[in-house]
Amino acid sequence: MNHFGFHVTDTEATSAALVEAGTDEPAERFTDRPFAEYRAMDPEGNWFDLSAHGFGDPRRPDRPRSSPPVPGHHRARDRLASLHRVILEALVPGHDTPVAVLTELTSLYASQHEFFSLSGDFPDAHDIRPEQVAAALTEEMAHPGAEVLLARSAGRVVGVAITLAHHPDPTDPDPWIGLLIVDARERRKGYGRELAALVEERFRRTGRDAARLAVLHNNPRGLAFWTALGYETIGHREDRQLGRPCAVLRKALDGRT
Repeated sequence: MNHFGFHVTDTEATSAALVEAGTDEPAERFTDRPFAEYRAMDPEGNWFDLSAHGFGDPRRPDRPRSSPPVPGHHRARDRLASLHRVILEALVPGHDTPVAVLTELTSLYASQHEFFSLSGDFPDAHDIRPEQVAAALTEEMAHPGAEVLLARSAGRVVGVAITLAHHPDPTDPDPWIGLLIVDARERRKGYGRELAALVEERFRRTGRDAARLAVLHNNPRGLAFWTALGYETIGHREDRQLGRPCAVLRKALDGRT
């Protein structure tokens, strides 16, 4: 079963609620079928249908099937058609990052100057350079069990996640998401949520049943993003790298707490 549907009383109100939650706007499917007239996507990237008509005719009696769609739906249809499935590509430890990839990553990191101004990872968040990004990636991949995962859509790098299979603290049993960012120019397209879901599934496939991450105290937007995905704050502490105050979040990946 690839997707499922919901019979709702008001597709417009339901669509508005989905957009408010950070998903893409549901789009009219423009088919002759008398049901499932809207296609939507949940925060984890799963398709489903919306219908306010059940198995009745989705068009008003005064609108013949050959009539053009109502104004504004071309935009929704175009947005739906432009969506591409995100795939992950892992960088190979011990090898130099290819120049083309490094160029894409530098552009992505530079677009996130607001985040890096908060984190202090680079001397000047408004002037992030390829050699700085390369050094940061080399340092990350030097940790045992670390992975740098590129998120590609239609061949372009739209995001990056850095994960750690085992935390240095032996009492911590969970894998960590050390960094997850999306190109700031691609915001509100669902890439962040889809990338997070793919990372979680990657953990599940290796038998892990939970994931952890840290959010800087000065990053309320990041905290809101992760809590919306089901992560819960379990503590507060300074990070090991720069001593920055953080909230530690955890999410059970097997449906348990």
